Amino acid sequence: MRAAQIVSHDGPTAMKVGDAPDPTPGDDEILIETHVAGVTFPDLLMTRGEYQMSPGFPFVPGSELAGTVRTAPAASGFSAGDRVVGFPGMGGFAELAVCRAEAVFPLPENFSFAQGAALPMNYLTCEFALDRRGRLAQGETVLVHGAAGGIGTAAIQLAKAAGARVIAVVSSDDKADVAKKAGADDAVMAEGFLPAVKELTGGRGVDVVVDPVGGDRFIDSLRSLAPEGRLLVIGFTGREIPTVKVNRLLLTNTDVVGVGWGGYAFRHPGFMQEQWARLLPLISSGAIDPPLGSSYPLDRAADALIELDERRATGKVTIELRPS
Repeated sequence: MRAAQIVSHDGPTAMKVGDAPDPTPGDDEILIETHVAGVTFPDLLMTRGEYQMSPGFPFVPGSELAGTVRTAPAASGFSAGDRVVGFPGMGGFAELAVCRAEAVFPLPENFSFAQGAALPMNYLTCEFALDRRGRLAQGETVLVHGAAGGIGTAAIQLAKAAGARVIAVVSSDDKADVAKKAGADDAVMAEGFLPAVKELTGGRGVDVVVDPVGGDRFIDSLRSLAPEGRLLVIGFTGREIPTVKVNRLLLTNTDVVGVGWGGYAFRHPGFMQEQWARLLPLISSGAIDPPLGSSYPLDRAADALIELDERRATGKVTIELRPS
């Protein structure tokens, strides 16, 4: 099979695309012919050895995909030819990938492979973040950083489906358009977002902040919270891990909440399937409609990661491995 492999920690341009051994599925694994792979920030971090896991060289990145089943154990409920979405964790940037049966989901007929590949990491993470970790309630207000990216647009759509008001934080007018098309009620520029948010909320602040960025906007995110607000820490695309003086939390009765979806899901068998069951009605109704960004062929997998690295991405960046 052809695959993009990380062969050193010298960044995305050091990835090599070529032949690699076909993966062999285990007893509880499904072998999938990958049509489209989703591109995620952890894939980028892996090219520099900055992620919490670093397999031996060479290895194939790619944590999410959509494709068709080649082989599946009988107990999985899947058969050869079924259209599926999968979360292999690694190995998605290849023509064939193996995925544990519990992390494979039927792809709705009304969704393309590209739309399917946009779902696992972003939508399952945001569902876990807003529902379980953020305790989002109908009528609350949510502030979303990086609102034009994959996590950002997923957070917008899921928050709106839960009956929340959404304020998007973006860095350009083009990204504001993407966030509003995803369903955001308002969009503000990242530079000086705090006074804009205060004005939009009549000085009260927001109930929940979705933050996949971190960096120097973190303190103003805390300041933007209403009493008993929750700041959800999803990642650090700003490449800087911020710190906080916890007396601020005490004085305002606010929470800083870690969101480690993968760590939780893989320790709780069946949880991802429960999440998927909750997402399916939203997919059917159109409440979930992943905005798609750039699509690259496998030979340009490095360019897909560079787009994330340079924070140019709007919508979900994908890699196409087979004609859809």
